[in-house]
Amino acid sequence: MSDTLFLTSEDVSGLASPEEYVEAVREGYRQRGEGAPAEPRTKLPNAEPPGMLTGYSAILPETGAMGGYMYASGFGAKDAWFVTPVFDAESGEPIALLDGASMNPFKTGATGAVGTDALAHEDADTLGIVGSGSQARGQLRAIAAVRDLDTVRVYSPTKASRESFAAEMNEQLDASVAAVASSAAAIDDAGIVVTATTASDPVFDGDMLADGAHVTAMGQYHPEKRELDATTIERSTYVPDLRERVSQDAGSFIAAVEAGVVSEDHVHAELGEVVAGAAPGRETDEEITVFDSGGTAIETVAAAHMLYEKAREEGLGSEISFAPASEALTGK
Repeated sequence: MSDTLFLTSEDVSGLASPEEYVEAVREGYRQRGEGAPAEPRTKLPNAEPPGMLTGYSAILPETGAMGGYMYASGFGAKDAWFVTPVFDAESGEPIALLDGASMNPFKTGATGAVGTDALAHEDADTLGIVGSGSQARGQLRAIAAVRDLDTVRVYSPTKASRESFAAEMNEQLDASVAAVASSAAAIDDAGIVVTATTASDPVFDGDMLADGAHVTAMGQYHPEKRELDATTIERSTYVPDLRERVSQDAGSFIAAVEAGVVSEDHVHAELGEVVAGAAPGRETDEEITVFDSGGTAIETVAAAHMLYEKAREEGLGSEISFAPASEALTGK
């Protein structure tokens, strides 16, 4: 039997800082850049009741962990559940099982921060955010761990939401965080731009991006939905989390190809290749960079293993047991 640590959402919540998530996720992407296996998500839609079953996986050999997410969203309960199994990459044994929902904005935010750190100007201190939900919160807290932010401007369509977000983040960060009345105002002269929305259509005009800006887009992973317009993609040095998912669900890039403004070879490199030094990141002060973050098991496994180790140190979680196939797969 294998003793596996089960961590509830309460166990995971507050267990690690944004800096710890960023460190773990950066290391995961370095391993990916040196050849660690990872596959894009699979999405199985259900018509009635409407819902989606999703999963993805990765192996991080140097971390010594493998696994990923499986989650269901929609269906009759109109909610979502995230299950995160973690296996030992040497023995193959299951070492942890996490209720993965509470870590999601933190590991996704850390991924955006790793992309920002790899591609944005080192002295970028102005951030424009489109979106004011949990993912926007995760992105901002993580980026504040890699850049010394001075000014943050946030826009989302609902005034009360963006003002509440700004007030909350203003108390938590050293930067000045303010709500603004349009996405154009949010991105105006911003060195870093983040889109964290559920929008199906572009949320700002790419002509308005300042020269030298970096954009992290993380809200969409659907072939027919996009947060960025074709102009943004055309102007950019384009870096996705996984090259394989670009033609599958990177809607902004797919639309730019269909519009004829770029070809498929416009993909500069994967994030892991940049982090590992196998491909250059930003090469000029003026270029616009885009990190297209659709979500992978790289950050999921990296973050989950980090949380597993911290939970063991702090005595959190409960033990459950899995029987190996050699004992249980008997057919009796």
